[in-house]
Amino acid sequence: MSLPPALGRFGPYGLAFGAGALMAQGLAPVSAVWTTPVALLIVALLFLRSDQPRRAGGIGWLFGCGYFGFGLSWIMEPFQIDAATFGWMAPFALVLMAAGLALFWALAFWAGARMSRGDWRVFALVATWSLAELARAYVLTGFPWAGFAQLAFPRDLVLRAVPWVGSHGFAVLLLLAVLPCVLLARRPLFAVLPIGLMVIASGWLPDGRPFGGNLPLTSQTVRLVQPNAPQAEKWLPEKRWMFVQRMLDFTAAAPAQTGSGRPDLVIWPETAIPTLQNYIDEVRPALVEAARGAEVIYGIQREENGRYMNSAVVMSAEGEALDIYDKVHLVPFGEYMPLPKLWERFGVFGLASRAAGGYAPGTHRRLLDTIAGRALPLICYEGVFAQDVNATPSRPDYLVLITNDAWFGNYSGPYQHLVQAQLRAAEQGLPMLRAANTGVSAVIDPYGHVRDSLALNTAGYLDARLPRPLPPTLYSRSGDWPALFVSLVLLCVVSLPRLGMNRRRTLA
Repeated sequence: MSLPPALGRFGPYGLAFGAGALMAQGLAPVSAVWTTPVALLIVALLFLRSDQPRRAGGIGWLFGCGYFGFGLSWIMEPFQIDAATFGWMAPFALVLMAAGLALFWALAFWAGARMSRGDWRVFALVATWSLAELARAYVLTGFPWAGFAQLAFPRDLVLRAVPWVGSHGFAVLLLLAVLPCVLLARRPLFAVLPIGLMVIASGWLPDGRPFGGNLPLTSQTVRLVQPNAPQAEKWLPEKRWMFVQRMLDFTAAAPAQTGSGRPDLVIWPETAIPTLQNYIDEVRPALVEAARGAEVIYGIQREENGRYMNSAVVMSAEGEALDIYDKVHLVPFGEYMPLPKLWERFGVFGLASRAAGGYAPGTHRRLLDTIAGRALPLICYEGVFAQDVNATPSRPDYLVLITNDAWFGNYSGPYQHLVQAQLRAAEQGLPMLRAANTGVSAVIDPYGHVRDSLALNTAGYLDARLPRPLPPTLYSRSGDWPALFVSLVLLCVVSLPRLGMNRRRTLA
């Protein structure tokens, strides 16, 4: 397989960057299915044509720069909340983020070219690229946003696969199915065999829909409240209580569907109440009255011994705080500043404005006891990490994600965050209740499908019966270890010819 002459005129590096930008169109909200295989085939051809590991690394880095630069363009949005102060940082943040994440791919391409030879290098790239994606999810607290499972390839197939192999396992399968296709002209068996096996295996996967289309439901009705408070107005003294009153009105409103009863559980988004939990007595009477006998989960900040936490609170119908969860996995530079004293010397404070180093993390991940069962709470960023959901001490009955996606803007960020919530639900076989400040709030079933939702940038509420969980999935039991094992074994196998050749040269 060779590149069309029209593409060759851009040069290998320009073409690599363009292919990365093309693959980014597979992310939400564009979700173009065809861009992923086309982009991967282009970069695989460029990789095979790289005569030196250093050149291969450059191809991988520029491919990553194009992909992350376009796919993560939403990270400029938080800097526009206070554009006069932070707006100038936005393009630098995007460029540095894209270039930094692309280093993982550069290392993968360099190592793939270095550790194998000939056509086997394609399979080496599958292994090293898969390992790089695993590293991206874990190293320096991790940032697995825009992973391969988040691409539209197609979405239903992804949701059927991740309960078995997880998002990182799907990345291994995707690369193994697509990259060898570049060998079709020279080694047709090697090119067709992996994708053929994938097609056969996909036929054995459950179709992700319950028998007869009837989703088993619990007896609990939940209400998701979406106030639609723009981030620039959310904390303004003259407006912040207006948004609280809006949520109180939605909480007290009649059932959204005719004939359905009052909700058993009401969920408000992240930092919904613009005060500290320490002063909740000022709000509690109005909240109890609005809830009308329902439990409420709300997001709020709290202070303890001079430390500030981003928290989720379960409040009883009588107004008692039954349980509190403090966010464990914080956003670097957004919710806390790594090495705050160092950055303070340079006058860089980022977006973490509370206390010298931002929020303090919670001590451990835990479940919350609610009227609807045991819930695993996830606050915003925590919904990105499959390993965090897998790290619970016991299996919950459902997942609850409260978030403030107003930080992510109005285009790609909120939708990409929603896709990751769908992956977490499908990976675990658990329903998810997602309450977002500006949207998209959604009830996600244990197959990862959105059953009901509130559109982005709308104020409202929705009532829904909580779906029942499925039995534990294979991924919930194994985590990312199988993906790591397969990648390492594949790398060892494809490296053997190169190692044998080096040994013969040494003996000679």
